[in-house]
Amino acid sequence: MLAAWSSSPTRFREDVNAEDDLRRGGYAETWVAELLQNAADAAAAGAAPGRVLARVHDGELRIANTGAPLDAAGVAALAALRASAKRDATGATGRFGVGFAAVLAVCSQPRLVTAQGAIAFSAERTAAEVTALGGAAADELARDPRVPVLRLCWPTSEEPPPDGYATEIRLRPDSADPATLLAELAVAAADLLLALPALGEVAAGDTVLTRSDLGGGRIRIGDRELLLAGGPARWALPYVDGRPVPYPPDAGEVLHAPTPSAEQLSLPARLLAPFPLDPDRRRIRADDPGTGALVERAAHAFTELIGVVEPHYRTMLVPEPGFPRSPLDGLLRTAIAAALGSSPWLPAAGGGVLAPDRAEYLDLGGDTPTGLPELLAAADPAFDRLVASGVVPPPGLHVDRLGPAALTERLTGVDAGPSWWRELYATLAPAVDAIPGLAAELGALPVPLTDGRLVPGPATVLLADGATPDLPELRTAHPDAAHPLLRRLGAADADRETLLASPALLDAVERSVDDAEAGLDTEPLARAVLALLDTPSAARDPRFGALALTDDDGVPARADELVLPGSPVRDLLDPDAPVGILDARWLDAGKDALVAAGVLDRFVVVDFDPEVLHDADRYDAHRADAERCDADGAEASAVRDLDLVDDDAWPAALALLAADRDTRAAMLTGYTAWWLSRNVRIGGRLPSTWRLPSASTLAGLYDPVPPLDGLGDDAILVAIGVRSGITIDGADEAVELLDRLADPARPVTGDVAGVAHTALAAALRAGVFDLDDLDPPDHVRTLTGEVAPADRAVVVDMPWVLPALDDVPAVPGGDDPDALAELLDLPVASARVTGIVRGAGEPVAWTAVAEVVLACRAIGVDPPEGELRRHERLAVELDDGGTVTVPAWPGADGGWHASDPLRALVAELAAQRRVRMMS
Repeated sequence: MLAAWSSSPTRFREDVNAEDDLRRGGYAETWVAELLQNAADAAAAGAAPGRVLARVHDGELRIANTGAPLDAAGVAALAALRASAKRDATGATGRFGVGFAAVLAVCSQPRLVTAQGAIAFSAERTAAEVTALGGAAADELARDPRVPVLRLCWPTSEEPPPDGYATEIRLRPDSADPATLLAELAVAAADLLLALPALGEVAAGDTVLTRSDLGGGRIRIGDRELLLAGGPARWALPYVDGRPVPYPPDAGEVLHAPTPSAEQLSLPARLLAPFPLDPDRRRIRADDPGTGALVERAAHAFTELIGVVEPHYRTMLVPEPGFPRSPLDGLLRTAIAAALGSSPWLPAAGGGVLAPDRAEYLDLGGDTPTGLPELLAAADPAFDRLVASGVVPPPGLHVDRLGPAALTERLTGVDAGPSWWRELYATLAPAVDAIPGLAAELGALPVPLTDGRLVPGPATVLLADGATPDLPELRTAHPDAAHPLLRRLGAADADRETLLASPALLDAVERSVDDAEAGLDTEPLARAVLALLDTPSAARDPRFGALALTDDDGVPARADELVLPGSPVRDLLDPDAPVGILDARWLDAGKDALVAAGVLDRFVVVDFDPEVLHDADRYDAHRADAERCDADGAEASAVRDLDLVDDDAWPAALALLAADRDTRAAMLTGYTAWWLSRNVRIGGRLPSTWRLPSASTLAGLYDPVPPLDGLGDDAILVAIGVRSGITIDGADEAVELLDRLADPARPVTGDVAGVAHTALAAALRAGVFDLDDLDPPDHVRTLTGEVAPADRAVVVDMPWVLPALDDVPAVPGGDDPDALAELLDLPVASARVTGIVRGAGEPVAWTAVAEVVLACRAIGVDPPEGELRRHERLAVELDDGGTVTVPAWPGADGGWHASDPLRALVAELAAQRRVRMMS
């Protein structure tokens, strides 16, 4: 070496720089690891458990180890950079022969002692040798005092290592306290015992750490327990109190190759693997072929590690998603994710293990009930892929999720006994209480029924009691499967009202006639429904009108198309009406039940339905009495089957309708009254062609309605259209009334005619019809009750004109003679007869005429103001040349002339009334 330095000063400086780079670079602060690694290699070479004894003696730190002692080849390797004698030794970790350079960080004169001899390295002695060389090397030393300490070694005389130890390294620190260095070694010993399996014990002062095998891949180092798996790439997982404690991603873990490197890792366990490193032993050599192979081995070893961890802890070891801490970390994460995804290690609910890419996780939106996956897997192979209870696969594994909706769908194919289903419901119940929205998502959960079927959805199922009829239509849950969860999910207790409202039962009732006609036995259904309806307070329930019963010929028929035997209703219906007589064998079900199901014993009031009731589409519901309508004006109820009544049976039908409170109420107004008024026949005629016997104002115009047995109720007669007075609803009514007035065969008095004329004028004024809607009559009814040609008649508008009319037909003008005259196309009498009073008469105040005063008091009016002129005989010269004697007549000045003051008073009051009406 000295000859080389003498001949090549550059070589001398290269050795200085190389050793200094190692001391300050890759091997800085690694002196403990390098020394214990050498001890492990010696133990491996000696094929015996390695032990290390570190102590402070005589002011220096001494580190002794067992195993193969340092030999000549070892000394040569220490003095030759990158020429390790252990390169090809089995189990050796040293590779470049440069690790020992780490001791230079604490000591510049290290010594190595065996029982056979000792050597020493010395910076001081090396410098002296270089100076003695002279020449270029000495000149280099003069410029830079650094020397390569480990290139030259000297034999030395030392006491041997302690008994039982083969080699001892003795370091007298240049500046550090030996005790501090000993403490540093004690702290690092635990990790190095893990990384160097050839070492079994490290004693550092009072601290003694041993490595012991616990079996099953577990070891104990001091008070630390770890699980090891794999090889040559191995993973070490800490255990505390019997459970794994994975490293968090930010724990600061690095690759141990096998001693710590600078390759940062974020994985849950420590990786110990002989990755090829750069010469400074800090970074892996990514381009080395061995790097890729070791990454794959490490990924496979990681699956081995998870596989030996207790099943319920395994998912704790799946690396959390995140950015890699180093290139190696990224390579390992990718390889581990691929290996974990395709390797079987997830505990399966049915036993064994599953690869995540073939597994399913039961995700109910919260904590999955313990035992539920196992219960499912035991019942059906469709759940073989479920992971076991308590196992929640991390998101990075991409395990398929089985949610509540998919679970309920898959459960429809499970073939299990009712008790298994009850166990399922019991297991699910706590989750339904704890997880918001889960109840809704389990809405299609299957339920086993008493008839052996499995149906989806508790909401369609009944929970039976001892009295529940056993009908397939009822969808009754099997008693061995019943559980409170079903009620929570919508199942109903099978009480009477719930049974009657069951959609399945109602559907069965609706199709029961078709089923019976197809040959199916529907009697059990009918008997069960009738039994449910058989209560003293049962009302007619339209939901069961379609229930299949049989008529007296044994033919299936709807209940609401049958009548009870002996019911008077059937005799009132048309012989061809589609209503049969109930078979007597059903009578044992009870009249109340049969009537509640819809069998007729009388006329029935139903909700108004334009799609069902006869002619309802023509009915104007807004004409209905407000008391019989809902708030929005819709018709409330009506009597059904009236269109089936025989025309000759209406008197008896009306009596039957009026005798029942409900039907009577319906007859008085609304649709039923409207329909009856247009369809009932009394004596073969519509009700509107008759009048009440008490309706004297219609005498002669309409015939009194004949007596009807059992119907002495004028309100009913009026409601169905029998007339109680004159009503004009349109032009047709007006034309009919004028025709009746003009009919000479009708004994109509003038008084009745006046009432009729008043009604006609009022309807014209009200716009009920227009003059264009009818033609003036050819004949009219007069004050005497006679019928006269219209071309000669006048309308009496003022009573004082009558004495002057002579033989001119006088038509009573009613309350509005002007409107009537326009309607009949006739003149008013006061315009037809005009004249001048003969003589002036004697003026007298109205109030001075005693009979006038008394008459006014009697009728409650004040006597007229001013005066009248009294005549002994009042004569009027008419404009047509004639002269007449009258009791009263108006003068040219507007005053009254009269031979009879009372007749004048009547004329005056009539004139005042007419003025008021016109205004």
